[in-house]
Amino acid sequence: DLSLHRSSWLLLAPLLTPPVPVITAPPCSLCPEGAHRFQWIRNLVPEFGISSSHVKVLSSPAEFYELLKMQIRAAKQRVVMASLYLGTGLLEQELVYCLEETLEKSLQAKGSPDLRVSILLDYTRGSRGRKNSRTMLIPLLQRFPKQVRVSLFHTPNLRGLLRLLIPERFNETIGLQHIKVYLFDDNVILSGANLSDLYFTNRQDRYILLRDSPEIADFFTELVDAIGDVSLQLQQDDTVQMMEGMVHPYQGDKVAYCEIANRRVMEVINSARTRQELLHTKTFHSSQPGSSLLSQQGSQASGSLKPEPDTWIYPLIQMKPFGIQIDEMVTETLLTEAERDARIYLTTGYFNLTQAYMDLILGTRAEYRILLASPEVNGFFGAKGVAGAIPAAYVYIEHQFYSEVCYLQQQERVQLQEYSRAGWTFHAKGLWLYLAGSDLPCLTLIGSPNFGYRSVHRDLEAQVAIVTENRALQQQLHQEQEQLYLCSGVVSTSTFEQPNRYVKLWVKLVTPLIKNFF
Repeated sequence: DLSLHRSSWLLLAPLLTPPVPVITAPPCSLCPEGAHRFQWIRNLVPEFGISSSHVKVLSSPAEFYELLKMQIRAAKQRVVMASLYLGTGLLEQELVYCLEETLEKSLQAKGSPDLRVSILLDYTRGSRGRKNSRTMLIPLLQRFPKQVRVSLFHTPNLRGLLRLLIPERFNETIGLQHIKVYLFDDNVILSGANLSDLYFTNRQDRYILLRDSPEIADFFTELVDAIGDVSLQLQQDDTVQMMEGMVHPYQGDKVAYCEIANRRVMEVINSARTRQELLHTKTFHSSQPGSSLLSQQGSQASGSLKPEPDTWIYPLIQMKPFGIQIDEMVTETLLTEAERDARIYLTTGYFNLTQAYMDLILGTRAEYRILLASPEVNGFFGAKGVAGAIPAAYVYIEHQFYSEVCYLQQQERVQLQEYSRAGWTFHAKGLWLYLAGSDLPCLTLIGSPNFGYRSVHRDLEAQVAIVTENRALQQQLHQEQEQLYLCSGVVSTSTFEQPNRYVKLWVKLVTPLIKNFF
């Protein structure tokens, strides 16, 4: 197979980079208890304090899909959607109709139309096939050119000869826009799910809605705008072009492009951080401990008393091509700092942890319950061609990790569990952290990263850390975790002795060469 042969030499160049320095969390002498032990995160990123009553955890693809449609229909000011791609089926078409309807309504409203729609997708994945994300969205662009923007991010690492030689689908291994954020006015949905029918029906993911959170919605709007500005803009005739005066991601100078992108994104993060710090000092610091009167000054003007925040949201961004490694630093620090008897439930649709994460899991004292896809619920199961061997490669990686756990006699402390559910695939990712002695989690990570090489080194990723003191929200997060782990079986030596776990020799040989690409 020529295309395979042509691309195989490309797969022999894993981009290795030195490990990231881990920031140690300063022991917080004032507030070592509970949620506040995570306040060190705000030294790196903005901290958004909200009331837990604004957070809703969803559990099913159908619920996610219905919420998307409802939110699009209700939007007045803005719809901002970032995803890997938009599928081409009937369910996706219905989302486009919803957008069209809402835009139409805003045109008909008196005065100038207020509604802005901004969509950010990956260029390679969104251009795959004759009918693709672009062809789905062009009618919107043609009909509402002043209100709709579609940006297609193209990784700067796919350029030159490589770009000419590497075939469709394989070109997606080099780097992607992987961020998923769905926001409507001041409501934000964070998820690992893409905008495709599978994710609306039988591909299990995670979904959290943050209601009435203007500062968080502004932050993600600005973030998507920043990436949009360094992306190709889809035109009405299905061509793409960069914004005026912008360096081109694969024709322009790579270093210059990455520097501009870094500057744009870091500006968003740092300006939000400064904003939130000012807000924090104005609002939440009073000389009298226990006096919470000050926290209401800010909102008195608007006539509504805001409840004291009991939940904190920290956006964690990872864009290694642009030299941004915040998510990796925070994740490594969380794993490093988790003490004996803390429990970490970590889940990923694709089990391919970076060496650094593996070393931390194997070398620290917290208990781990790692949930991953069994081969049958892996998104690549039954795929055509080379991709069909990917589930076997994951089995091999999992087996190697399990053998290492056994060799170090850590089977009690580090447990692997495989998600298995007939007729479903598994794409959930994130973690839940239970402090020692607690039966409920006080922190969760949710978003696009898979904790693998790609997430850390190749793709654009974003997730949030949600830290909460509120028991009802902790309960919701705990139920979310339990529901996912209920559909799983514990991995043991006999797991790998089953005939369907047989990994062909050639797969074992190529896995070390290609594991950095999926």
